[in-house]
Amino acid sequence: MTFLGVCYKGKNNDVNSSVGLLISILVCYPEVAAINFDPEKQLLRFTFMYSKVLIDNELNDLKARLLSSIEVYNLLEGKDNNVILLNSQICDNLTIIEVQRDVNTLVQEEITLIVELFRQYFNNNLVTEGYDYYIEEEIVAQEEMIGHMLERMKGTSQDKYLFAFREEGKVLVFDK
Repeated sequence: MTFLGVCYKGKNNDVNSSVGLLISILVCYPEVAAINFDPEKQLLRFTFMYSKVLIDNELNDLKARLLSSIEVYNLLEGKDNNVILLNSQICDNLTIIEVQRDVNTLVQEEITLIVELFRQYFNNNLVTEGYDYYIEEEIVAQEEMIGHMLERMKGTSQDKYLFAFREEGKVLVFDK
């Protein structure tokens, strides 16, 4: 099995890198239900869905774990981070959780850390679209590509607000 290969044609390489980044994140991390890029605030918004209703103390515990994990990671790497926000909303019997991170300080390893934290915290209750398990080399290659695209996005002047999500095995990307 191979990952989705994408070729872009167009004049704006910033948009192409952004679209490629969103696609790669959704392909590599099936736990991420949707992802948005806000060019004005230079934010990525990762959306996760929990198949139950989270009560306040569970949400506060998740937020504390997420913030401390990212803080420790950045401390070990000698880096600062600017924006880390966690929002949630209840929709029927689902909890939709959004993690916001600024593009300028975000790195691929932190994305992996965030996804792994959600995977461990929610066990089997994290809503994911079924996916095949990929061989380690493909995952490593995809993660490297995410890292390169993140670096290309830092400091860009793109003006397209992008929204990407998975539907029936396909990744769809829209601009607003």
